[in-house]
Amino acid sequence: MTATAAVRPRPGGVALALRVTPRASKTVVGPVRDGRLIVRVTAPPVESAANEATVRALAEALGISRSSVQIVAGHASRQKVVHIAGMSAADVARALGLG
Repeated sequence: MTATAAVRPRPGGVALALRVTPRASKTVVGPVRDGRLIVRVTAPPVESAANEATVRALAEALGISRSSVQIVAGHASRQKVVHIAGMSAADVARALGLG
């Protein structure tokens, strides 16, 4: 599976498949493994802290506002799908270095 398999075009933007690791030693976005972008966040998985940290990390990595990143599936799971509004799949792949 290619790295860009994690990024799929959707109306109004793209869907991005993630695997989130909370309580990491530092926040890191990437690489792609098993068709999902790995996102490590320092926040714990309580009271949506890890979800908020994930949105913040992706927005920073993509150079967009946090309001453009929305978790659409997997709120209580490590495997999530986020919608990135206003970007093409090629733009997201380029910004994240997914080649």
